Amino acid sequence: MPDPSPIPAPLPPARRTILAATAATAATAGAALLGPPAPAAAAPAPAPTPTPPAGTLAPHASYWFPGTLPHGTPAPGVVWRSLADWTPESDPDLAHNTASVPLAPRFTPVPAHRGARAGQARISALVSFGPTSGNPSQGSATADSYALTHWAYLDELVFWGGSAGEGLVLAPNAPVVDAAHRHGVPVLGNVFLPPVPYGGDLQWTRDLVRRESDGRFPVAEQLVRVAVAHGFDGWFVNAETDGGDSALATRMREFLRALRAAGAPHGLRITWYDAMNSTGRVGWQGALNALNQEFFEDRSGRVADTVFVDFRWTARSLADSGALADRLGRSRHDLWAAVDVESRGWDATVDWDAIVPRDRAHVVSLGLYRPEWTRNHLADRSPGAFHRADDRFWTGESLDPSRPAPQAAWRAPATFTADRSTVAGLPFGCSFNTGHGLRWYEEGAVTSEEPWNHLALQDRLPGRRWVVDTSGARPAVTLDFADAWRGGSSLLVAGALTAPVAVGLHATRLPLTGSAVAELVHASGTGPVAVELGVALREPSSPGAPVPYTWLKAAPQGSGRGWRTSRVPLGHLAGRTAYALAVRITAPGKAAVSWRLGALTVRDTTARRPPAPPSHLRVEAVSPQGDGRAELRLRWDRAAGPVRHYELHRLLPDGTRRFLAGTCAAALHLPSVVRAAGERAAAFELRAVDETYAVSAPAATGLPWDFADAP
Repeated sequence: MPDPSPIPAPLPPARRTILAATAATAATAGAALLGPPAPAAAAPAPAPTPTPPAGTLAPHASYWFPGTLPHGTPAPGVVWRSLADWTPESDPDLAHNTASVPLAPRFTPVPAHRGARAGQARISALVSFGPTSGNPSQGSATADSYALTHWAYLDELVFWGGSAGEGLVLAPNAPVVDAAHRHGVPVLGNVFLPPVPYGGDLQWTRDLVRRESDGRFPVAEQLVRVAVAHGFDGWFVNAETDGGDSALATRMREFLRALRAAGAPHGLRITWYDAMNSTGRVGWQGALNALNQEFFEDRSGRVADTVFVDFRWTARSLADSGALADRLGRSRHDLWAAVDVESRGWDATVDWDAIVPRDRAHVVSLGLYRPEWTRNHLADRSPGAFHRADDRFWTGESLDPSRPAPQAAWRAPATFTADRSTVAGLPFGCSFNTGHGLRWYEEGAVTSEEPWNHLALQDRLPGRRWVVDTSGARPAVTLDFADAWRGGSSLLVAGALTAPVAVGLHATRLPLTGSAVAELVHASGTGPVAVELGVALREPSSPGAPVPYTWLKAAPQGSGRGWRTSRVPLGHLAGRTAYALAVRITAPGKAAVSWRLGALTVRDTTARRPPAPPSHLRVEAVSPQGDGRAELRLRWDRAAGPVRHYELHRLLPDGTRRFLAGTCAAALHLPSVVRAAGERAAAFELRAVDETYAVSAPAATGLPWDFADAP
């Protein structure tokens, strides 16, 4: 898949100008925070036969203008579209952009330490995963991506972006939504009405809130259709184009109410950004107050579900905002206090006690602006370097959420808010796959040497990274990309084991049956290691108390250095609930180890059967590239029954089976298929994969080469 446009090093504007600029790439201004659009063209309608359509077949995340298109001509690769013209039936990319994973319910375990609180401050994040235009629908052929994994501390994700020169309404791409939903996090699309200095035009605001003579708001209805068709959870509405009046503000409030009413049957939500106020002018308050409260709650009730409070807040304005929310009968934690981390990350200057004081109740919730700084600021943007930085950002310098580092300027989320989990039923599996990698592994063997990213293939990773208990030296515990059992990464424990080391894995609510069994796939590169599985049959007595694990021996690994599977029967715990899982390793002679956990699964063996295969795999469109190459799109019918994702392989004439791509969708784009020597047709196999990585029988199809300009 083609790489997305590189995001340049972030600019260092003042706090206020951060959100004013957002991702703006005004047609006449080159100072875009998201960088120039990637070269791409709109995907043509799918062709049912291998007749080469004009242009590229690459699908991209969708973006529109609310109605009126800009004057002039779009930049190369940008397609100007009006939301008024969109229908699901006419969208050739919708199958590639539709999320498939439902929003999972979450629970809150007893916090890992006393400072992490449940039921108080929550966290929203505004994240740019790529440019507005040319953002690939299903990942790309690079490991350099923002593979967010610390979902346990997030309550809402905004798919951030928008540009006066490209589009103002952004639908999140499917991999982001699927990964977030697997962890119980709702994802919002973005409606961005930019400031006038960044190309904003008040006509776009009027287009957004246009009301028909019968009282309908057609764009509100379209926004609901888009969210439902794409499978995401609502909209972040950011009206920053100045010049309006009180009548326009009233119309905006009515629009929000109509959007909320139309979205309510589908569980959609709205976050309002503190910009336009009741005068119709843009006046960032840095507070919830009399000038903007009507966009949050008016005399008729709720208007928006949450408000993102502008960066110019103070300790007093946040205290007053929380008090006003209380008087309105709303939760003060429905207010996100904006903190800019785009430019300085954990070195940002923040009055944390104004938001999440340690010595009293939290004042409001936290809104993080651009936490992808953890990737963007790095000189070394390898997956390992990125996750080391990201772990520090979310967990803190100690890298252990049960033992926060001494007081520091950066207050990592794990130090003040409780983690959440979705691991609440059998079967459950985790191969410690982060959603990107340097190559692709299956059962410990490399089946593709190509780097990749596709966030929807990410596992439900441990939320607490990493809780390590030992009476000896603490080894390093990381997600590592040099070897894996399945996907692109594994859990690596490296260092001297002077005493047994227990690594906390998942908080769970797993009902155990008489046929329940756990399996661990692990490998040691340094000699024999004794392995035990920890199962907690009750929760800790209080926040920060030790997790009461029962330790069960896994089959000895022996002296081999390859991947081994250890089976741990759990039938004797039938009728009990597993509240947490951990692994404990012991090295003879207190040796240094390099030990990997490649997969952990828990299942009921009576329900073990391969998933049903997909059907009707077919080439939907193909474009010859010359020199024995072709670009194509594939479609299929989903498998019956539960499926985690699908994996596509190519069968080469020499019998090699090569991994090409995976997705949760029922469509795939292949940017370049190269004809093998002597090959009459390229052969493809598609399999369904279930929660514990069992694979189905294949569906097969081929691409005859007789149409192509090939030797």
